[in-house]
Amino acid sequence: MTGTDNPSAEEVRAELVATLNAIEDKLNVPKQVGKATDRAKAKIAELREENPQALVGGAAAVALAVGAGVWAVARAVLKR
Repeated sequence: MTGTDNPSAEEVRAELVATLNAIEDKLNVPKQVGKATDRAKAKIAELREENPQALVGGAAAVALAVGAGVWAVARAVLKR
């Protein structure tokens, strides 16, 4: 900003552009999914380095949950 209390048109325009870019970034779902995927990959890589047993245990828990879900659906279908 200039030395006065009133910002120049260029400063206001630059601030508006920055605000619109931030809004676009937040509302861009594919971009947000990509960022979340990158964060998840980084956490998994960190877990693999620090505590591989926890990673194996987590994978086993997910497999068990998926298996239980498939079993429940199959059982419900067979009861019909």
